[in-house]
Amino acid sequence: MLTDKVRELQQSGPTPNILVIGDLMIDHYIIGDATRLSPEAPVPIVNVKKEFTTPGGAANVAQNLLSLGAKISLAGITGDDADAVRLTDILVEEGINVDGIFKDITRPTTVKTRIMAGSHQLVRVDREVTNPLNEALQAEFFEQIKTGIAQADIVIFSDYNKGLFSERLTQQLIDEANNQGKKVVIDPKGLNYGKYKGAYIIKPNRKELAEAAKTEKITNIEEVQQAARIILKQTGAEYIVVTLSEQGMAIISELTYKLLPVKATSVFDVTGAGDTVIATMAYFMAQGMNVEEACELANHAAAIVIRQTGAAVTTVDEILEDISGRS
Repeated sequence: MLTDKVRELQQSGPTPNILVIGDLMIDHYIIGDATRLSPEAPVPIVNVKKEFTTPGGAANVAQNLLSLGAKISLAGITGDDADAVRLTDILVEEGINVDGIFKDITRPTTVKTRIMAGSHQLVRVDREVTNPLNEALQAEFFEQIKTGIAQADIVIFSDYNKGLFSERLTQQLIDEANNQGKKVVIDPKGLNYGKYKGAYIIKPNRKELAEAAKTEKITNIEEVQQAARIILKQTGAEYIVVTLSEQGMAIISELTYKLLPVKATSVFDVTGAGDTVIATMAYFMAQGMNVEEACELANHAAAIVIRQTGAAVTTVDEILEDISGRS
């Protein structure tokens, strides 16, 4: 039984050592009341009640892994600014290794500011530069990260299309991981999936898969399989794992296909659910689970976090409780 296997690994298995490489950002929330319109323009006036920041992007993947119990190293790029200091201070305080985080003086640290009236988002303001890193910084980054790849049990790429994953650097990192026998699990972004050639798992959602496979739309499971096989052929990946919202999750390889039905009984907020899925998959694979088992557990993890508001995380105990509550 899957729950028994999880409990046994939690008690006697090794602590997974996972390297997360990806686009780092800060999620900044300004929350207040909006009861009147501005006399200057037809927009609401927000009377601020609270304001806070949380790590976002690849840093949120790292926090999900931390909550599950992994040992994490995080690699990426920030600006050389106060937001970078704020982000790294939070991560260090939580016990995440930040030796792989580099500063780029030509860009700001990516910050997404959400201005909200209660639970309703009025506007989002992004501060970012998404140009690729210059060649010298790419080379320096790769040399530094090689050691982290050697020490990791599994490697996650968290691509938010913010400039880190150029085709050249992405291929260098995948080749290095493959040479060292380390599986690469990718949360993709953008249209160029060719840069992910050689990855073990690529995990798009339905919309991302349709765009990457140059399919007009995906409306049924047969079309999911057809689009996934285009990406399999393009990248040579072992598996495409597709998150399908209300339909659950599909696991597609060269020879097999399996649909895991959705586990959520209610949905409040899907923010960060993709981060939870890839973190949970990688965590349990690093503990020795096969892909199908890891995806089943990730499906339960996603069901837990989307019942909460904001970018939530979950624990192994909560995943086991969720499974038990459905059996």
